Amino acid sequence: MTGDDYTPPDETVHVRTTEQLRAVSNLVRHRVLAVLRDGPATITQIAERLELAKGSSSYHVRVLERAGLIHVVRTRKVRGVVERYYAHVARRIELPEPAPGQGDVLMRHALADLETAPEGSPRWVRMQHSRIGEAQFAEFERRLGELLDELRDARDPDEPAATAAIAFFRPGPGAA
Repeated sequence: MTGDDYTPPDETVHVRTTEQLRAVSNLVRHRVLAVLRDGPATITQIAERLELAKGSSSYHVRVLERAGLIHVVRTRKVRGVVERYYAHVARRIELPEPAPGQGDVLMRHALADLETAPEGSPRWVRMQHSRIGEAQFAEFERRLGELLDELRDARDPDEPAATAAIAFFRPGPGAA
């Protein structure tokens, strides 16, 4: 079963419980979810891709499964052992807004992933400040969402990974 053979049964899973939030807040589990974006994988395949011990991979997969973010989509018997293939339960994982005073989980993970980019690899990082009205804000938000959806839908499993992390917001007091 490759990524082309599997389509998650749901469009979106909404992270609502403490168990789910803890599951997605961990950087290793974030990376397990990233491996599974390419399609179903076994614990061994996940461990190899992330250079983890199999026991560690198994632990993180169990946490994500208990949280309802991934599930077993296929099993097969290999030398008397049942091999389980795990995959996302939905195309998107939607997180709640961070609690006051807490950092944004997605941005923390994005920065950690950015730091792993090999020296000299292509990247585009930019920060833009502007003063715009509510209608313009809503329009940019809509257009950015469309671009991200287009990037997601352009996925080619034979090409190298690319990540876009966008934060479009109104800064709070004390920010520029």
